[in-house]
Amino acid sequence: MLKQFLQFKLSQKLSPQQIQLMKLIQLPTQAFEQRLKQELEENPALESGKEQTDEYDDDFDNTDDYEDDNETINTDDINVDDYLSDDDVPDYRTQANNYSSDDEEKTMPYAAGISFTQHLINQLNTFRLTDDEFDIAEFLVGSIDESGYIRRELSDIMDDLAFTQNVYTTEEDIEKVLRIVHQLDPAGVGARNLQECLSIQLHRKEKRPDVELAIDIIDNAFEKFTKKHYKKLLQKFDITEQQLKDAIDEIEHLNPKPGGSYSGNNRMVEHVVPDFAIKIVDGELELTLNGRNAPELHVSREYNNMLKGYKESKDKSKSQKDAVMFIKQKLDAAKWFIDAIKQRQQTLFVTMSAIMHYQKEYFLTGDERKLRPMILKDIADEIDMDVSTVSRVTNSKYVDTPYGTKLIKEFFSESMTNDQGEEVSTREIKKILETVIEDENKRKPLTDEALAKILKEKGYPIARRTVAKYREQLDIPVARLRKKI
Repeated sequence: MLKQFLQFKLSQKLSPQQIQLMKLIQLPTQAFEQRLKQELEENPALESGKEQTDEYDDDFDNTDDYEDDNETINTDDINVDDYLSDDDVPDYRTQANNYSSDDEEKTMPYAAGISFTQHLINQLNTFRLTDDEFDIAEFLVGSIDESGYIRRELSDIMDDLAFTQNVYTTEEDIEKVLRIVHQLDPAGVGARNLQECLSIQLHRKEKRPDVELAIDIIDNAFEKFTKKHYKKLLQKFDITEQQLKDAIDEIEHLNPKPGGSYSGNNRMVEHVVPDFAIKIVDGELELTLNGRNAPELHVSREYNNMLKGYKESKDKSKSQKDAVMFIKQKLDAAKWFIDAIKQRQQTLFVTMSAIMHYQKEYFLTGDERKLRPMILKDIADEIDMDVSTVSRVTNSKYVDTPYGTKLIKEFFSESMTNDQGEEVSTREIKKILETVIEDENKRKPLTDEALAKILKEKGYPIARRTVAKYREQLDIPVARLRKKI
């Protein structure tokens, strides 16, 4: 049975222009440049560079009244087709601007190279292998991950060889070929675990007493070594502390991820382009927006003149009306995009300026202990914008400071109250915790409980589990694993 009833509903709808602006604000400099390039290619009514005159502005603002359905059709006065060229190279791509050589944009070339897997296969060609052995070796090399390890059981590899390569073999034969793979460079590649990886590297070294001892430790006492049971190692191998220290030094200089050392593995290199720059001038902070975020754009005079010519003509054809609708659409899109770019610049600058003044003490000194507790809402309230807008501005963007290039989100942190009732940043506590751990006696590293006690004495009453959480966020291991002899 059908029923009819009234329902009130409150919903928020965003215009295409608002959506476009939000997407632009979120983009960091490099991604923004790509978006700008895409828009210039897609919209011929939008041009980059310096415009010679601004006469078109008044004409553009009065183009809303170009339609009149009652007018007679006559195509003799204006041929819109002359303006709408299908030329593959639009005018804005061939314009030259008199910029100085300093303004020339330079791009970073990427060197072409072979993949990590291909690098290993090329080395296999230097070994004398049967067809089956080469197939097995090639399959093993293809199973090596980015770190340089084979993390699959030999039984699984044997099954896959049978099903996918039609190669029937045994685990013993695969093990034999694997030992050949272990001879490839970089040293340690093809290992099945960390112990085997370190052992392969040590066996390739020149045989010295400290290397021989290091091999003995890795091959026969790996668990004691990983747990840093140094007293048990001294007893087991009947050696002095200095001998153990030399052996451990050899092990610490090995590469636990041999795959990561291959420079030609064709990984895309990320280049951080700061979106802002902060300088100290005469004791005051000075903020600048990266010039690449402020391109010079203008609406095409040629397209604007098309509308002006159509408006002034007395007789209009149906095809001319269709064409002028296209022109009007492109001009509107160009004007919206230019407005969005200006609003993006304004939003970025205002937001970063508020962050800079909020963290003024830090930017003047570079001391992370001077960072104030700051959340997105603090800045949003300061500039009278939405929290989501601040989040978009700070997302994936960097600022060049006198102390290095920093991710803007790093300046945000939660707060806690110290023993004097003052609000302090958790970043400040983490920095102090890091300093305390750096200065500890590595023979007897401080436990989380001891660290909590020291922080309490310094005026930061936090629980042991909170210390553990901060330590993990700083990527610092537990006390036992920080022990040294």
